[in-house]
Amino acid sequence: MTTFSRTFGTGPRKVIAIHCSLAHSGAWAGVGKLMGNEISLLAMDMPGHGRSSDFDGQGDIQDFTTAEGLALLSEPMDVIGHSFGATVALRMAIARPDLVRTLTLIEPVFFAIALEDAPEVVEAHETELADFENGLKTGDYELAARTFVRVWGDGRKWTDLPDELRQYMIDRITFIPLARPALYDDRAGLLSAGVLDAVSMPTLVVDGGATHPIMTPVCDGLANRLPNATRLTVDGAGHMVPITHAGAFADGLRGLFSLSPAQ
Repeated sequence: MTTFSRTFGTGPRKVIAIHCSLAHSGAWAGVGKLMGNEISLLAMDMPGHGRSSDFDGQGDIQDFTTAEGLALLSEPMDVIGHSFGATVALRMAIARPDLVRTLTLIEPVFFAIALEDAPEVVEAHETELADFENGLKTGDYELAARTFVRVWGDGRKWTDLPDELRQYMIDRITFIPLARPALYDDRAGLLSAGVLDAVSMPTLVVDGGATHPIMTPVCDGLANRLPNATRLTVDGAGHMVPITHAGAFADGLRGLFSLSPAQ
C-alpha cells in the first residue's frame, strides 16, 4: 500500500498533520499558507483518501493509519490531528513521545470519553445519525454521506457542495464505520490506567464554539486526562476548525509552539 504526503510551507519548524475522515491532505493548505515562513507542514493522505491506496480491510483502521503516521515521524516534530486524525495523532504521541515535540488535537472524535463522562450526549448524537446508519444498511451511500455531512461538515448544505466533492464523500462514506471500534469502544485501550500519562508534551485540545454538543465533554474530558494539556475554543467555528478558521487556529498553534521551541 502507498501513503501519499505533501508539504506546505518552507519554515524551519517541522510539523506532521493528519486530516479528518472524508477529506485529504489539502485540508491543511490554509494553515500552511498562513504559517509558511514558520513551519514545514507534512500532510499525509489517510488510507482510502486523496492519493493514498485504499485500505484493504485487514486489521484495524486506526492501527494502520497510526503506523503510517509513525513511519513519517523521523525526528522530533509537532503533530497535529483533526477529528479521526486527532485520535491517530494521540496514538502517535503515546507510541513515540520522544519524537512528538507538541501535540494538537482538533475536535478529536474519541467518543469513548463522552460515553464515560456524558452518555446522554452520545445517545442524542446517535439519534441524529439514524439516517446515516440506515443509509449504510440499505446501500444508500448518498443518504449516509448527506446525513454525516449535515452533522460533521463545514456548515454548507449538501446541495451547495460541488458535485465532485459530494461524490468523493459518497465514495468514502464506508470508511466511517471502520473507525467505530476505536472511537466508541476504545479498542486500543487508550483510557486504561496510565496509558495517557505518556502524553506529557505540551498539548492543545481544540474545539469550535459552534460545534456539535458532543465535542465539549470529549475535549474537556481528554484535556483533563492528559498531564500537560490546555484548551482552545475557536469562536464561531464548527467541526472544520482548521479549514473555516485557519487564522485563529494558526494563532493557537503559535502559542503552543512557544512552549516548546524547535531546536
